[in-house]
Amino acid sequence: MTGAVFQLLVLAGIAVFLILRLRSVLGTRDGYEPPRVEGAGGAERRQSFEVIEGGPDHDIIDHVPEDSEAAAALAEMKRIDNDFTVSGFLQGARGAYEMILMSFENGKLEDITPFLSSDVFDAFSQVVDARQEQDLTVEAEFIGVRDVSLVDARIDDKTKRAEITVKFVGELVSVVRDRDGKIVEGTPGQSKRQRDTWTFERVMGSDDPNWRLVATGG
Repeated sequence: MTGAVFQLLVLAGIAVFLILRLRSVLGTRDGYEPPRVEGAGGAERRQSFEVIEGGPDHDIIDHVPEDSEAAAALAEMKRIDNDFTVSGFLQGARGAYEMILMSFENGKLEDITPFLSSDVFDAFSQVVDARQEQDLTVEAEFIGVRDVSLVDARIDDKTKRAEITVKFVGELVSVVRDRDGKIVEGTPGQSKRQRDTWTFERVMGSDDPNWRLVATGG
């Protein structure tokens, strides 16, 4: 065996050793993995340490006052459903806001039926039907969510039915045209802020993971 071949074998052995060590420490990644966000994962990690030490649950008190009824309700939700976190809920609510808002603007309520209560669905349907009767068309573009904040939370001790109210500040471009294409509302290319207060509902601990929109307001 030549010196060069022996050196290559030694280097290969070292490389295999390093790969095994890295896997034992870091684990393996299969396919694409989104970057970790400190707002969610970091809050959960911080919560786990502080709960063990008997400190406050920052996943809750970062969003509502510590001694409030809302804080107690959120704590009960977490007790019933170990997978529930306030930060995770708000992230999901942010995505639901865009999905529901744009489906409403585009008149495609069938896409969001599982996420609406019957009352909210009926209210949305009346608006969509009125547009169609007047031959109005909506051109909408979602720009983004500027702010999401938790307003209130409550839970029924008997039924485990939970409600969380969230305030959204969104930005979108919306133009309404009549049957002749004349603009009756909005300005093309000009975005506007939209503020909504929505209440979501779910039975904690149930097999259905979906939160449903049960009330809307400005």
